[in-house]
Amino acid sequence: MAIRIGVAQCNFVVGDLAGNARRIVEAARAAHAQGVHVLLTPELAICGYAAEDLFLRPAFVAACDDAVQSIAAQTADLDDLHIVVGQPLPAPVGADAGHGRSVGRTPCRNAASVLCGGRITHRYAKRELPNYQVFDERRYFVPGDTPCVFDVVADGRTHRVGLLICEDAWYAQPARETAQAGAEVLCVINASPFHIGKGDERERAMRERVRETGLPLVYAHLVGGQDEIVFEGRSFALDRDGAVAARAPGFVEDLLVVDVEAGAGAGRVHGPLAPQGGTEADLWHALVLGTRDYVEKNGFPGAIIGLSGGVDSALVLAVAVDALGPQRVRAVMMPSPYTADISWMDARDMAARLGVRYDEIPIGPIFERFLDTLQPLFAGRGPDTTEENLQARIRGTLLMALSNKFGDIVLTTGNKSEMATGYCTLYGDMAGGFAVIKDVTKTWVWRLARWRNAHDPYGRGANPIPERIITRPPSAELRPDQKDQDTLPPYDVLDAIIERYMENDRSPAEIIAEGYPAAAVEQVVRLIRVNEYKRRQAPVGIRVTHRSFGKDWRYPNTNRWRG
Repeated sequence: MAIRIGVAQCNFVVGDLAGNARRIVEAARAAHAQGVHVLLTPELAICGYAAEDLFLRPAFVAACDDAVQSIAAQTADLDDLHIVVGQPLPAPVGADAGHGRSVGRTPCRNAASVLCGGRITHRYAKRELPNYQVFDERRYFVPGDTPCVFDVVADGRTHRVGLLICEDAWYAQPARETAQAGAEVLCVINASPFHIGKGDERERAMRERVRETGLPLVYAHLVGGQDEIVFEGRSFALDRDGAVAARAPGFVEDLLVVDVEAGAGAGRVHGPLAPQGGTEADLWHALVLGTRDYVEKNGFPGAIIGLSGGVDSALVLAVAVDALGPQRVRAVMMPSPYTADISWMDARDMAARLGVRYDEIPIGPIFERFLDTLQPLFAGRGPDTTEENLQARIRGTLLMALSNKFGDIVLTTGNKSEMATGYCTLYGDMAGGFAVIKDVTKTWVWRLARWRNAHDPYGRGANPIPERIITRPPSAELRPDQKDQDTLPPYDVLDAIIERYMENDRSPAEIIAEGYPAAAVEQVVRLIRVNEYKRRQAPVGIRVTHRSFGKDWRYPNTNRWRG
């Protein structure tokens, strides 16, 4: 005897309660047509993950429950289909909201409701609340304390389905207690943000729950971009022996349907098994999905990119075209007196390869006018980074003017190495609405550029980045013969130090002990510390590592600790 379980791997929009409810109803009808007995939706599906301080508003939580009640009514005719919908719920009267909570705020729970026959039959509250990396769930929720097991009739037999929500399944106790309550299969609904390697971590963690309980497990995961985070989908199911028996594709919506042989001595799972992607492919798809969803969910008609002839802007242009199509992307080249001729040629070449609109706005005359205006005030002082930054700020002003006039969002082109060291200009190349490669180090920029030239996953054109853009020594081209390595360590050294110090909290002494030059370590650590004020003013950007310069990096601007 088998129970058929479906996973609605959908791309929901935060706050679009009516739209999200409609997607769930559509998925329910499609699942019912395939004979599904239990349909799982991701964590907090009705409101989207994460709604952040919207959870502090009682009216929002009440509206979410109204939307779930509406789903129950609209699916009442789907005989014997149980729909699990993630939602926030008010906590019981007297629940402890914790210290430091907003005065007068009603605490709520990260919960799920089970719908069947037009009514809500069960409700479950998440027990383990993550409060690390990008998670801040203890700000909004109070934990549940009891397991949830519900009965489902399939093939003339009653099956017992246990429900967990995301973090619950990373700990042994909730799964163990759910098994002790009689569950024959574990169903886990999730919204687990992507970072490099996270997919393998999830499957390993769920394999431990299967090993401990002896139960098969179905993992329902969200897909889509939400501000800085991306959810890659790739929902899966494990046999009772821990083998991956089914998997949905990554970075796209899908209805995954699996058959689980439940009951004593059973536990086999049957379903489609999509292949895993490689690291570069996953990273590329995450950047494309994050860019597309930020632009489209926020209603921008298209995107504008300052194209310099360098590899960073080239990579962002390629991502944008894969995400939006060439007709919605505009490239603007703004040469200064220090721009090399080959930068013009390579920028024109790449724009032609991808078929985007391309404009050139020389900034030399504007730059000279600025210098003339400031000359009386700068008398007696020689040129320095002031003049370099002026060029970047002129470009930022022009791009934002085009954005204001046409409504397109400016995609900034700074990478993680630059964000770390402050090798970027506030109100200049940092000006814009979305930072596509904010969490991608320079060494990864080169890797992704080569990967994209070798692959065309969205059919936008093969080999889009001219080879010379990838092989040229990087330069900001803001003064004669400028090279990045005039002022920064080699990027392989720089990025290794950033990874150890910023992402993994290694001390400078530990990094030096690994063999990295002491002078380079001290320089990079100092630059990370003194440039916090710039990062606080940077646009939101896509998180692809386990620690980005975003929600999971919170350091004071005023800080004299040297570490």
